[in-house]
Amino acid sequence: MWRTGGWARRLVLAGRRFATWRFSWRWLGNAMRSLLVSFAALAATLWILPGEQVPDGGAETIATLVLTVLAVGAVVRPFLTLLTVLLGSIGLLVVGLLAQSVVLGVALALVPGIQPLAVPETLLAALLVSLVAAALNWVVDSSTEEVFFAQVLGRAVRVARQHDVSGPGLLVVQLDGVAEPLLRQASAAGAIPAITRMIRDDGYRLRHWHTGLPSTTPAGQAVLLHGQATAIPAFRWWDKDRGRLLECSRAGDAAEAEADFTDGRGLLADGGFSVANLFSGDAPEQALTMSRPRVLKERGAAAFVTSRTGFLRALVLLAGQIVTEWHQGRRQRRRNVEPRVSRTGAFLFLRGLTTVVLRDLSVAIVAEQMARGVPVIYVDLLDYDEVAHHAGPTRPESMRTLEGMDRVVQFFAELTEEVGRDYELVVVSDHGQTQGSTFAQREGRTLSEAVRELVDCPTVEEEHRAPAELLAPVNLLQAEGRRAPLGPRTGRRRESGSPDADPPADPREVTRVRVVASGSIAHLYLVDVPGRLAREDVEALTPRLLPGLLALAHVGLVVTRRGDGVLVVEGAGGRRLLGGPLGPQTSQVEGADPLAAYGKHAAADLLALDEKWHVGDVVVLGRWDPALREVAAFEELVGSHGGLGGWQSDAMLVHPGHWEVPEGPLDGLGVHRLLVGRLRQLGLRSDPELELERA
Repeated sequence: MWRTGGWARRLVLAGRRFATWRFSWRWLGNAMRSLLVSFAALAATLWILPGEQVPDGGAETIATLVLTVLAVGAVVRPFLTLLTVLLGSIGLLVVGLLAQSVVLGVALALVPGIQPLAVPETLLAALLVSLVAAALNWVVDSSTEEVFFAQVLGRAVRVARQHDVSGPGLLVVQLDGVAEPLLRQASAAGAIPAITRMIRDDGYRLRHWHTGLPSTTPAGQAVLLHGQATAIPAFRWWDKDRGRLLECSRAGDAAEAEADFTDGRGLLADGGFSVANLFSGDAPEQALTMSRPRVLKERGAAAFVTSRTGFLRALVLLAGQIVTEWHQGRRQRRRNVEPRVSRTGAFLFLRGLTTVVLRDLSVAIVAEQMARGVPVIYVDLLDYDEVAHHAGPTRPESMRTLEGMDRVVQFFAELTEEVGRDYELVVVSDHGQTQGSTFAQREGRTLSEAVRELVDCPTVEEEHRAPAELLAPVNLLQAEGRRAPLGPRTGRRRESGSPDADPPADPREVTRVRVVASGSIAHLYLVDVPGRLAREDVEALTPRLLPGLLALAHVGLVVTRRGDGVLVVEGAGGRRLLGGPLGPQTSQVEGADPLAAYGKHAAADLLALDEKWHVGDVVVLGRWDPALREVAAFEELVGSHGGLGGWQSDAMLVHPGHWEVPEGPLDGLGVHRLLVGRLRQLGLRSDPELELERA
């Protein structure tokens, strides 16, 4: 279809844009600005370089050079893109830095009246031109997204005409950490006009789904992408079988975790593509996926680094985000905004990396795969989650990231009209966030430091000081530079409810207690004792641990399991017994109900957590204050998730209105089955077991 009608399709696209175009002073100003910025950037660069590069009265020469650079770029960049694909991840960086040099060098050779530059000077000139141009655009507009999206769209149309692909498709866009109530609030405030139009005018429906425990991205993506609801107890945990910590922000650990639970039939198994996710959904092809690190040779990424609005522009905007983050963090300190955490150090860099570089790279990759006709794509946008962790879930800078993600959703919606497949667009989140001062801020010490004073063991290993998710964006990009070996897909490592190993008879054999925190949930492990310990064994080995935890003012719940299978949930004023011989729907309350403030799902969520793999011998949840609507996180995050309380377990789903979605509460498995079922209805999902039965 696209091979024979490519030019016709491009004319249709151009005609559509022309028909909707209206002259405005803003349009004229943007056009003039683009030319003036290019002129100023080249003039400033040639003036900075040593020697007289342009004779007096050379304005006409520089204007000619501007037009020549545009023309040469249109001819040369396709070849640079091909070179990037052939060279892989190394080429992605090298060509990204050198592409502008090649274009400028050719243009300088073609324009008379400009003194030739040596190779080092050409490299320096290209870098200066890109920096000056992007900086000027950022000062004027703080963003050049329209130009970037236009270039990505233009490439997608060109690629689509080369691939004869038609039929239905599915694009799932995950807005990481965006709670359903928050999305409604943003819609009412006018912050997300594209998603609002989808709901108000295009028949889409906004639904709430409950994450349960833990409310984290690994657990959310395990269930959304793989239909696996029992494998992940937190963002990081101690694996007693392996004898070490597993953390899903590390590529090797994410690969091992996925290999443990996947059955090979994830959401993306039938020709799908994963972009910027922790887990792959069993996609045969992926990019920026933590559990499947590989050498990046994706053409959309290659086009991104060679584009004049791509890699170097992103670097300048990254620098702008560093300045913005420094200013906003300083403003919080000067105004004494509470609660707050430090926003210096690595986060200054990570904010720009997430909200500019990683997001734009993901957009370019998704557009490329849509143009090539991949049947199902799942992409995770991390902007909001990264900023909200440090600024606060409803703070202005966090809400502003929703505007950027909304523009990405709008771009994808426009792109569905220009490619071969008729993609259905779905927007989903994996969890929410809840605000609050941290446990360390309130108690004056970390949970590990408090536990050290409560146990008789010689040593207590501390949890990592850095939040588990802090370096995930960096590791996501680093993972693309190498290919990690994957072990065999062993499936489920331990059946829930299986008998645990006997503890040692001599308590002195217990030498280490490991505190592993993930947001507002922490798992405590007696790491030298195999298997999950019963409550009675914990009391025998560390008699002061449980009473000491309950005495901490900002510990909300302490959870253990008795030898008879009963789950003991304790708070400062009472306890609640769940499950075991009592039955899954029965509970007993002694004293004040510790779950009263945590909502109607709390008991079921804790019972479900009890069935997950690698649950700690003791589980601790940060205190939830229903009056302030704040939770105490065990990591230094003002916006956190993982435990109970507030919006952290309130995820959302925006789906086309004609989908057959059951009324009533939704959970992660329900959303996964909905997506898989829709793929079957569209003819994009095979069912091997059913096919074997028919055969």
